Order: sequence, then structure tokens, then C-alpha cells
Amino acid sequence: MTSETGFDPGLFRRFPTKEPSPPEELAELERVWAAPKGWGRLTVVNNNYVGLYYVGAAFLFFCLAGVLALLMRVQLALPLNGVLPQETYNQVFTMHGTVMMFLFAVPAVEALGVMLLPQMLAARDLPFPRLSAYAFWAYLVGGLCFFASIFFGLAPDGGWFMYPPLTSKTYSPGINADFWLLGIGFIEISAIAGAVEIVVGVLKTRSPGMTLDKLPMFAWAMLVFAAMIIIGFPAVILGTLLLELERALNWPFFDPTRGGDPVLWQHLFWFFGHPEVYIIFLPAAGLMSMIVPTIAQTPLVGYRLVVLALLATGFISFGVWVHHMFATGLPTISISFFSAASMAVSVPAGVQVFAWIATLAAGKVRWSTPALFAVGAIVTFVMGGVTGVMVAMVPFDWQAHDTYFIVAHLHYVLIGGMVLPMFAAFYYWTPMTSRRPLSERVGRWVFGLFFTGVHVTFLPMHLTGLMGMPRRVYTYLPGRDWELPNLISTFGALLIGAGVLLFIIDLLRNFRFTADDDAGNVFGGGTLEWLPTGLYSTRSIPVIRSAYPLWDDPQISKDVAEGRYFLPRTATGERETIITSPLRAEPQYLQRMPGPSAWHVLAAVFTAGFFLLLTVQAYGAGVLSGVLAVVCVLRWLWETDRPMAEESVDIGAGIRIPTYASGPASHGWWAMVVLLVVAGMIFAMAAFSYVFLWSRRPDLWIAPPPHLWLGLAVGGYVAAGALAWTSARTVRRAGPWPATAAMVLAAGAALCAFAADLGSWWRAGLRPEASGQGATLFALLSFQGVLLSVIVLMAGFLAARTARGLVSRARVSTVDLVALFIGYAAAQGATGALLVRLFPGA
Repeated sequence: MTSETGFDPGLFRRFPTKEPSPPEELAELERVWAAPKGWGRLTVVNNNYVGLYYVGAAFLFFCLAGVLALLMRVQLALPLNGVLPQETYNQVFTMHGTVMMFLFAVPAVEALGVMLLPQMLAARDLPFPRLSAYAFWAYLVGGLCFFASIFFGLAPDGGWFMYPPLTSKTYSPGINADFWLLGIGFIEISAIAGAVEIVVGVLKTRSPGMTLDKLPMFAWAMLVFAAMIIIGFPAVILGTLLLELERALNWPFFDPTRGGDPVLWQHLFWFFGHPEVYIIFLPAAGLMSMIVPTIAQTPLVGYRLVVLALLATGFISFGVWVHHMFATGLPTISISFFSAASMAVSVPAGVQVFAWIATLAAGKVRWSTPALFAVGAIVTFVMGGVTGVMVAMVPFDWQAHDTYFIVAHLHYVLIGGMVLPMFAAFYYWTPMTSRRPLSERVGRWVFGLFFTGVHVTFLPMHLTGLMGMPRRVYTYLPGRDWELPNLISTFGALLIGAGVLLFIIDLLRNFRFTADDDAGNVFGGGTLEWLPTGLYSTRSIPVIRSAYPLWDDPQISKDVAEGRYFLPRTATGERETIITSPLRAEPQYLQRMPGPSAWHVLAAVFTAGFFLLLTVQAYGAGVLSGVLAVVCVLRWLWETDRPMAEESVDIGAGIRIPTYASGPASHGWWAMVVLLVVAGMIFAMAAFSYVFLWSRRPDLWIAPPPHLWLGLAVGGYVAAGALAWTSARTVRRAGPWPATAAMVLAAGAALCAFAADLGSWWRAGLRPEASGQGATLFALLSFQGVLLSVIVLMAGFLAARTARGLVSRARVSTVDLVALFIGYAAAQGATGALLVRLFPGA
């Protein structure tokens, strides 16, 4: 076998070692990984705690959105009902969809990833534990403040999709729409932060020997999930920014009288919105692919086919966003293509369903509560998938698009594809984190009430929709035969609520959090999360030789607990984990991990405050909150990449690995690349917006400035990129100060290029409020300005670290990351300058 890193795979044969690790090494491990006490628990970064907090918060928002759904169903139970006035109903309707999609669905699966992935990979923790904690606190603080808007009549009321022109300043003059546009900014930041953590964690912190063909299926699903967030979320980030700029500054992105187009919003929103269905489904499918083999006590049938299905679903899902726009008057050829793609995406989903069914048939099913929820999920999801193929047919979609048939389809897919698997996961993995498992007897009642309620609620809605009842209405007239199916649906919703209430009672009675005295492997799972664990995850990090190590090696739990594998102690006296290569999982270096801190908590609070204060138009306080957030982030980052005397350490059986790495071997380098992909997608969506609006009203486009200014702009950006690249290549030879000086010069060159670009268009007479061209061009320039502001901060940060001796010839990660960012920003600036001058037909 060829090594990926130069590490000798034959060294794996030294494990498990003949002698157990001494008890005092375990005591030291427990001391280093101990969680703070009292109020200090708010600063904790251990994935055990953060994951639990995260899951609990997501479930809280699920319950809050469920209460809103019950209010809607009570209002619609009878015609001309007066429980909710029209304006209140619109707010409740909008908040239900927004909270379910943005505050529950995506955060819930990210939360399960934070909680489960380190255990499944047998890593000490994910590579950026403070980033996970920051994402959680920004989400919790911002989410609670956002939800509270409904109690003051300030909740958004334009639907969870916020279509303009309904949400423009003309038709929504209050700040309700701003609460949606700015209020979910922290959700977007939290989701991106979680995606960075998951991608790097899955690729770089796996147990030695855990090659990609031994990766747990949930880890595969979370990897695809994170990649889809990185590609899909930038579209909605850009869309919300453009709509807020139109509302706040009168830039006409969506105003057709000045060259904008409201259909642009639909393209941006649904490029994110339809893949989000699969962003939600794929992690839940990963959970199913972990639970089903356990309840059948046999390996998953078709492992490689299921992996390919996950990848195919993620890829195809980005070709179906127009599925939601069949009724907008698009060209026939476009509709035909997206109709075909909408049907094709059901094929990989079907592969996974058949793999689960085959696994259940191949084994001997034990009908526990997780088994009931898993099988119920398969039945419900398949029913939703069948109606999904129906609405992929354009003529049928034209008839059903704005009816309750779509409401039924959406909920069947989301409940069968995500909610029921999530309840299965709660019952399956609770023994991993609780002293007692949840009650099997009560769990069967929870399943019966919930499953029955789902079908009683949403099955009649298919009929209601086909009978012509439109969605998004707060009442209806009598005499249309809609009364009975609506009353039945309301009864079903009450059954769902009863099931959730009974589940909460079961949690309160039985859940008792613990990190090292859990109920254990109650259901007989074969994967690594069922190894004996503490706050340090596993006692030692095992060598992985199969996809189901606990089934294939019954001795592994005892050997891991006795410290007979990698890193049975703290090698440096600090928190650590092993960074492995992305393909073969060969040890590369030892990562020292940060411990509890208040800085990431404060950064999260100020981040949420920035968005929420801007929403209520407290601009001064909002800017101050944003500045404080940046200061806290810089202070948090200051503690990273600290010098260390030991260049290598023993991680077990006499095997030594470095304590530091830079460049592509570094986990920080991977995180920066992922972040730059996000920035690149935002830029690509902005460029698409520019070209799309030109195609709508080319008559409003003015000629670009003289090409002299183009040469100055592009030349400045090329110089900035060249300086950054050269400094990164020569820092080990020339030392940190020349590299730092080159970075400062690169920042200056990029700023000069930006000034030339911006100034030339301003002198040419183009203004952002004048036309779609002006709006999109200045949006591109504004995004470039944000990147350049970050460059200035990074250059100053690098200079400060160099002055304090924290950057040296041997420790150049900070230089590498700053060079990567400057190089990307320079490339984006030059590309943007060329695009707006040379296209279209200038």
C-alpha cells in the first residue's frame, strides 16, 4: 500500500500494545479535559456539552414552531374562524416556516454532527472547538431575540420565502421584513461556521486507519451536507443582503422600473432553498444508515452505492432550483431541463431507501423504539417522494403549485426525511449521553401518536389542494367542501402535539446528562461512538480496520479503555488530537486544542447584537457591537498557533509525530480554503445577478469608463497577489519580518486597485440607485471592500504577532493563511473589474 504522507502503515501493527497505560495517565487526561464548573459552563468548548446545548436549542425552536403550527391549524379548522386576525396569521405563518427551516432543521443536524462526529471518528474533539461554541451561541442568542419579535407585532409577515415586491419598502414599510433579512444573518454565519468545522473534522481528525471506505455513513452524509451548505448558503446570504440594500438604500435590484427584476430573488433564494431540502435530508439519511444496521444487527447493504447516492443527491440537487419557478413564465427549454432534473434527483434517494429495506430484510429486526421511528420514516418519506415526482411534471405543477397539495408534499418529505429520523436518533443515541435510556414503553406511545398525527394531518391536505384550496390564506368561505378535511387536519396536528409533549415528559423523567457514566450500547451498535468515553472522548484513539469495529473486534472496547492505542495520555500537558491525512487517515501531526474561554461567547453575543441592532435601526449601537465582535474574535485567535519547545512527541508504542504543520498539511489551511470557497460562491452569485439584470434591461446599461482605469485596477490586484504569493514562498528563508512587510504592501496595492476601480465608475456618472447596473456593480464593489477591510485587519494581526515573536521561520501558518486570503481577494477583484467592463459587449 502506498503511503499518503510518508508514514509507515506497518506501524499500525504495534496496536493494541501488550501493556495497558498507567492509571496516572488517565487522571492527567481527565484533568486536562475537565469542564468548568458553575457559570463557567457557559464557556465550555467540549463537544459533549456544546453538542448537547446545540441539540437542546434546536429542539426548543422545533417546539416553538410547532406551537405556531397548532395556532394556524386551529384558525383553519373552520371557515371564517376568528382565532387569528389576518395580519397576525401572516406573521405566525412566516415565523413557523422560518423557524422550522432556519432555526430548527439545519441547526439540528449540525448540532447532531457536533455531538456525534468526534465519537464516531474517535477524535478527541472537532478541530475548532471554539468555532463550534461560537456558532452555537450566535445561533441561540440571535434566534431567541428573532423569535421574540412575534410578541411585539414586529415579526416578518411576507412568508418564509420573502418574495419581492411584496417585501419591498413600498408594500412592507415597517421593520418586520428587516427582522427576517438581518435577523437570519446570524443563522447564516452559524451554518457556515459549522460547515467549516465539519469538513475539516471529517477529513482531518479521523482515527488512524479509518480510510474513506471505513468512514461511518453519518460522517459521509455530514461531509456532503457541509459541502452543500458551502455552495448553497452563499446564494441566500447574497439575496438577503441585496433585498436589505434595496430597502435601506433604494438600490433597485428587484424594481423592474429601474432595471431590476423580482425573479432574481427567486433564482437566488431557490438556488439555496431547494438544495436545502437535501441539506436537511442527507444527514438524516446518514442517521438512518447508522440506525438501520443496528436494529437489523447486520452491516448496511450496498455501502458504496449509498455513498455514491449521497454524492449524486448533493450534485443533482443544485440543478433543480427552478422546480419552484415553473409558474414564473420561464422558457420551455429551461423548464424541460429542470423538470427532468427534478425527477432524476429521486433516483439516488431511492437507492438509499432500497438499501435500508434490503438491510432490514437481510437481518433480524428488533422492534425497539428507534426501529419504529426508522421504519415510519421510510414509509412517510416514500409517500412524500411519490408526490415529489408528481409536482416535477410541469402541467401538474401548474395546477397544484399554489394549493394545499404542495403543503402536504413538503411536510411529508421533511417529516419523513428529517423529523422522524431525528426522533429515532434521540432514542438511539440518548444512552450515549445519559445515565438512563429513554423509556421504551413511553417511546412506543410517542411514535404512535406522532406517526398517526402526521398522516391524519397531511394526507387530507392532498385532497384539499386538489379541491382547489389555496395555500398561504388565513381563512376560507363555507360551502366549498373544505370544512371536513381541514377539521381532520387540525385533529391530526393536535395528535402530533400530544406525541411531542409525551416525548418531553419522557426526557424530563429519564435524561440525565453524563460524559463518562452513560447507559452504554443498549441497542448493540457496531461503530465507534459506543466505545467507553469521557470528556476527552475515547481513552485512547484506536487503529481502525473495518467499518464496524465493535462487531469485528469484540476486544476493542476493553483495549481502548486500557489505553492500548494512540494518545493514551496528554503528550504535551494540553488538550490534543491527532490530525490525519484526508484519504488514508495516516497520522500527520499533533494538534493542540484550545480550552474554555469567554472570548468566543462574547464574540457570538456581539455578532447577534450587530444584526439585531441594525434591524431596529440602532445604527450606532449596531456598529459598536460589530466592532466589539471583531475585537473578541481577534483576541480569541491570538491564543492559537502558540510556540512550543518540543518539535515532536510520542503518541504511543514509540511512534513520534510533529507538533506543528503548515501549508496543505495544516487543518487551518483547509479551513481557510473552505471559507474562500464560500466567498467565491457569493461572488459567483453576484456576477450571475449582474448578467441576469443586463439580460432583462440592456437599454439601461451605460458604457464603462476608459480602459486605462481597468489596467490600473487589474495591475494593482496582480501586484497584491504576487506580493502575497512571494512572501508565503520565501518566509522560511527570509524570516517573518520581510514576509510581514510584503503582506502590508500587498494590502496597500489592493486598496489602490479598489480605489481606482470605484473612482472610475463614480466619475463615469453611475450611481447605485439609478439602475440595476449601478446596483449590482456597486454591490460587487461593496463585497470587494469588505474583503479588503478583512485584509487590513489580517495584515495588522500578522504584524502584531510577528512583533511578539509568535511568527518565526518554523511557524508560518499565519503567513500562509494571510497570503491565501490576499491572493483570493486579488483574484476576485481583478475578475470583477474585467467582468463589468468587458461584458456585455463593452
